[in-house]
Amino acid sequence: MRHGKKFNHLGRQKGHRKALLANMAVSLIEHKKISTTVAKARALRQFVEPLITKAKTDDMNSRRTVFRYLQKKEAVQELFGEVAAKVADRPGGYTRILKTGNRLGDNADTCIIELVDFNENLLSAAKPKKKRRRKSTKKASPKAEVAVEVQEESAAVEDATVVEEVKVDSTEVEGSSKEEVKAQEDVAETSEAEESSNEEPKAEGESTEEKKDEDKSE
Repeated sequence: MRHGKKFNHLGRQKGHRKALLANMAVSLIEHKKISTTVAKARALRQFVEPLITKAKTDDMNSRRTVFRYLQKKEAVQELFGEVAAKVADRPGGYTRILKTGNRLGDNADTCIIELVDFNENLLSAAKPKKKRRRKSTKKASPKAEVAVEVQEESAAVEDATVVEEVKVDSTEVEGSSKEEVKAQEDVAETSEAEESSNEEPKAEGESTEEKKDEDKSE
């Protein structure tokens, strides 16, 4: 009888169990998912998730702490590189356990443990779909139809008034232009009359001078 049992020993001694979990954690970090039994997957979850949280702070102390558990440089680089960038906004729950049935031979419960942020199929399925609104097929009430007709009539009346105002403005512009043309013509006629009146006395003065010269010659 083991009172206060805190974790599953997995039927192994401390050194063997530590090496087992370290190897499984390295495989999970490198391949992003592995197939194992449910008992080992649950033990691996408790082992690897604190290391992923530690990898969010990329400094020398965190790298040395993680390397002490994993004992593989390539896995440490992968954890602090790609994995840490993917899980940067996730507060926890980095792994997922998917049961796959019982194993032949000993009938043990098997499963797949994977990193949540690297399963593209489930991430695409989890995105919310946009809801499409259906067009209402109900017939409009007679009151609504009357209101629509009134609005159309008012719009037509407004258009007619605008057209009339435009016509009135155009006629006023045409009348003013005609008046200006007439005024210009009158001014031209008066100027011509003044010029002709100025030329006539000169001609008369010249004719009188010619008569005087003729009388003197006689």
